[in-house]
Amino acid sequence: MSARVVDEELKHVIHRAKRGDREAFADLVRRFKGHVYRYAAGMLGDRMDAEDVSQEVFIKAYYSLPSLDNEFAFSSWIIRIAANLCKDRLKKRTHAPEHGMNDEQKERIADEHAADPLEKVSIEEGLSRLSVGHREVLLLHEIQGYNYEEIAKMTDVPLGTVKSRLFAARMNLRKELRRED
Repeated sequence: MSARVVDEELKHVIHRAKRGDREAFADLVRRFKGHVYRYAAGMLGDRMDAEDVSQEVFIKAYYSLPSLDNEFAFSSWIIRIAANLCKDRLKKRTHAPEHGMNDEQKERIADEHAADPLEKVSIEEGLSRLSVGHREVLLLHEIQGYNYEEIAKMTDVPLGTVKSRLFAARMNLRKELRRED
């Protein structure tokens, strides 16, 4: 099945959900819940918070879906909702994250940024020490696979800022992974 057929089929599901078809919206939840959860878990570093935020994302999306103008932008729209809710949650926090990403996500980032495999153990802690903006672009690019332009649209920042934040995030993460406590 070609990507265009999938895009058209997804557009049709979104259109039905916008008209109030609950089964179509449930289909969207099934398709995107993992995507949203992985993003939230990476941003928040806490599984329970990620689950809570994921639920909030879909509740907010359900009520806001009729205002979505471009069905092809659904993926970035839903992640933008997740990003805003994660940022709100992080602002309310008074303690460091206790849980984090799954092992596969840790290894993926660690393989990219760590010089020594033993440093993989500290990837979660290293991510938690990054600023929210740096963590956000790193997760969107490295874990979620978005390109620079898509990240710029999702985060509502200029393309150059996305590139510089991603570069700085990588450098800061490397520094954190090499830190000896």
